[in-house]
Amino acid sequence: MTTFVDRVELHVAAGNGGHGCASVHREKFKPLGGPDGGNGGRGGDVILVVDQSVTTLLDYHHSPHRKAGNGAPGAGDNRSGKDGQDLILPVPDGTVVLDKEGNVLADLVGQGTTFIAGQGGRGGLGNAALASARRKAPGFALLGEPGEFRDIVMELKTVADVALVGYPSAGKSSLISVLSAAKPKIADYPFTTLVPNLGVVTAGSTVYTIADVPGLIPGASQGKGLGLEFLRHVERCSVLVHVLDTATLESDRDPVSDLDVIEAELKQYGGLDDRPRIVVLNKIDIPDGQDLADMIRPDLEARGYQVFEVSAVARTGLKELSFALAGIIGAARAAKPKEEATRIVIRPKAVDDAGFTVTLGDDGLYRVRGEKPERWVKQTDFNNDEAVGYLADRLNRLGVEDALLKAGARSGDGVAIGSEENAVVFDWEPSMAAGAEMLGRRGEDHRLDAPRPAAVRRRDRDAERDEADTEFEKFKPF
Repeated sequence: MTTFVDRVELHVAAGNGGHGCASVHREKFKPLGGPDGGNGGRGGDVILVVDQSVTTLLDYHHSPHRKAGNGAPGAGDNRSGKDGQDLILPVPDGTVVLDKEGNVLADLVGQGTTFIAGQGGRGGLGNAALASARRKAPGFALLGEPGEFRDIVMELKTVADVALVGYPSAGKSSLISVLSAAKPKIADYPFTTLVPNLGVVTAGSTVYTIADVPGLIPGASQGKGLGLEFLRHVERCSVLVHVLDTATLESDRDPVSDLDVIEAELKQYGGLDDRPRIVVLNKIDIPDGQDLADMIRPDLEARGYQVFEVSAVARTGLKELSFALAGIIGAARAAKPKEEATRIVIRPKAVDDAGFTVTLGDDGLYRVRGEKPERWVKQTDFNNDEAVGYLADRLNRLGVEDALLKAGARSGDGVAIGSEENAVVFDWEPSMAAGAEMLGRRGEDHRLDAPRPAAVRRRDRDAERDEADTEFEKFKPF
């Protein structure tokens, strides 16, 4: 049964925004008290958060579909809908988030680091929020926006200072078990280690982490064996440690050729040329192993490697190795630039940016693309003529009508607003611009301004007097 997963595809759906409410305030003697429809609630976000207690992506392997809560619709009496609940997804430290094309969206390193994987939809405005001096009684409300749906890929790249690399059964698991408190699985057959193991080592005043990466073999960078699956776990390390087996029983292998093969695979994988290397000659407790170590050590030192002879079983040479690694890691940490305060990057729009584009597609449709037009279309209830007219007003003020005319659109031409997969298509009529201008007072209820007839005023006045007399009768003295 799978217990460790370091790469998953996740399908996240943020919550939909709640619809706005179209309502008119009513009470005694005030049948038209004005609009009082509340706004819809915001849809919940899907948020990835680094949690140090999480070490694998296994949960998302079993449940790859995640959805946040929807916002509640607004109600009358100016009651806004409740916001949808955010969905918090804990991920391991070192998780890289990519899109389907492989572009990096976020690199999550450090406890508490967050990334919004799916943005919740905005709640629709109620007719109370849409009321203005020109539109005193809107008979419509805006719909809530749908939440963002996104397919993402999450890859776990272990955050470790030291990476142990080498052939299967070279003794990497044994070495990490004696250098730290980690207890990896150890056996005398290849590919014993199926998942990266992390251990914490203390050398003097320096504390660092060490990772045991599953064994590499020739062709690992092309997917052979387990190497390709776990080479990503050495990307963040400060130093690479080649663990060479000086007591191998295979006649066609020797420590130097093993080193050359692993270096070739690391080079093909790429991005690790700048990492310092240390060579560890393991299993010198075996007589033949010590003899072979004495034989090849001069050759390795001539290549510029710092060489250590150790025995994980006899626990010899470990102190020198751990302090040497601490020195390299300390120097690497000191060389890193200090973390700067969070900077806000402001990218102002170009002065000629209209906020939308109009292009003629191969299918003969004039396509309008832009954040505002597409959002407005999603918020429009096309079963309500007044809401459609409000959309026409907004598009006209934005300049879409003029842009269509400049692009060569004529009466009856098809216009699509939105992406090709989910666009709203309609037959365009240039008169919409003039109509929108003439009907600029959409949503105005003249009954709110018209003077009441004298008979109605007398009736309301008499009713108010009767109600006052009733209240007086309740409290007059006996």
